Amino acid sequence: MTVKEKIAAVFPSMKDIPAEFRLSKPVIQREYLINGELCRWHGAMQEVLSPVWIRNAAGLSQKIVGKYPLLTEKESLQALNAAVSAYDHGRGLWPTMPVKERIRHIADFILQMKKKKKEILLLLMWEIGKSYQGAVREFNRTVHYVRNIIAAVKDSERISSEWIKEKGIIGRILHAPLGVALCMGPFNYPLFETFTTLIPALIMGNTAIIKFPKLGVLLHSPLLSAFQTSFPPGVVNTVYGESGDILPPLLSTGKIDCLAFIGSGTGADMMKSWHPKPHRLRSVLGLEAKNPAIILPDADIDLAVRECIKGSLAFNGQRCTALKILFVHYRISDIFLRKYVDLLGKVRFGMPWEKDVLITPLPEPHKPEYLTGLLKDALQHGARIINESGGTVNKTFFYPALLYPVHAGMRLYNEEQFGPLVPIVPFDDIETPVQYIIESSYGQQVSIFGNNPELIAGLTDIFLNQVCRININAKCQRGPDSFPFAGRKDSGEGTLSVSDALRLFSITTVVTMKEEEKNREILLKKLKKTT
Repeated sequence: MTVKEKIAAVFPSMKDIPAEFRLSKPVIQREYLINGELCRWHGAMQEVLSPVWIRNAAGLSQKIVGKYPLLTEKESLQALNAAVSAYDHGRGLWPTMPVKERIRHIADFILQMKKKKKEILLLLMWEIGKSYQGAVREFNRTVHYVRNIIAAVKDSERISSEWIKEKGIIGRILHAPLGVALCMGPFNYPLFETFTTLIPALIMGNTAIIKFPKLGVLLHSPLLSAFQTSFPPGVVNTVYGESGDILPPLLSTGKIDCLAFIGSGTGADMMKSWHPKPHRLRSVLGLEAKNPAIILPDADIDLAVRECIKGSLAFNGQRCTALKILFVHYRISDIFLRKYVDLLGKVRFGMPWEKDVLITPLPEPHKPEYLTGLLKDALQHGARIINESGGTVNKTFFYPALLYPVHAGMRLYNEEQFGPLVPIVPFDDIETPVQYIIESSYGQQVSIFGNNPELIAGLTDIFLNQVCRININAKCQRGPDSFPFAGRKDSGEGTLSVSDALRLFSITTVVTMKEEEKNREILLKKLKKTT
């Protein structure tokens, strides 16, 4: 069977789906959490369609995953009022609760979350097309991240419990919460990325409103009862619906103290503009990126190809850290293309439950059409599709296309494709990729493949002032989560890592007194009791 024939037959009939991966019935979620109550919704609902189509006698039909509530301004303001009340100007139960008690609540939530693992994995597959192995990795990574956050906050508490003496002043440095955090994750890592902002916000004493991504809502439905029973009323609240209906009322009140958003720069700019006092709004933003790889003439080509395949095509290239443009030196371009095509031909594609599958259907409804537009533009301006059947579409499935040569006159040169298109730019002067990175609107990461220490060191010195992570002989990536994750230029605001996140969702406060006897008595008799 040819690649094109396999693509034509990529979608299964119901009998072809292993029993353990079947979605027995649609998930109809009518509940939303406000002020510790699971409220019942009786209004309009949003239907969720899977990127997976099912083959039947009549042809192909898109699988219905379920429905979720389309709340209104009224419910969004109710959620805000609950979070504001629970925070109570920093005097509420949650912000004044000892850290060890907040940790206990979060640990209880994770314990309940682990019991829902099977349901969450199934919905990750059906709702956004994530492979089973990818879903398992995302779930496990989320649990591991929370454990690391707990360990980090314990370390931070030990340090902040110490009193410092300097120049006749006794002081203690504390980290206080900001207030109400609005947390919004992306569709590509809807569980992990949501929790990388939510959990640090909560553990530092903030209350939260969660708006789940439009694609990737239902997979959180098994966690609503865990949120309800694990946290005091108003500490965690959930809202659903169209962003234009939900977000302007929330932000325009000026009562949101922290905006944690992973998505588009356009969306982030709009949300910040709705806030009447933007200088009081702490923004934690993970935005677009067009991460390049530079393959130097002395690179280990086999290594570079392996890393570039994973970097450009893991989860269909739908990652902000994906390699989205490859600069390959002319001297090795032919062999690089040949080896890339050979390895791409061995990459498995198909349904999310298939073993070792890398390429799956795309969850964004109009994504294949957009990618086809980018591809056609590149072809019109002189690029060629190097691999067999590259760019072939079947409903929501888009087969990867390797395009060469790509140049500045093509849309794909600058636009972030966020999908399985791989543009390759040949170069003979190192200034070509250097100037691309300098002039780019984005500044998240870069990968350099080569073995010349002097050249790599020189490039590193240049890129340290352009991007936030330089990967040498490795693909771009976020992990390990103890490492800082950030973006320059239009790629982000704030640094996320286990320790950095704790600082992002808090503000440093200092308690001081002169080193005098009467103050020593206060320290020993009063303040010590609160440590």
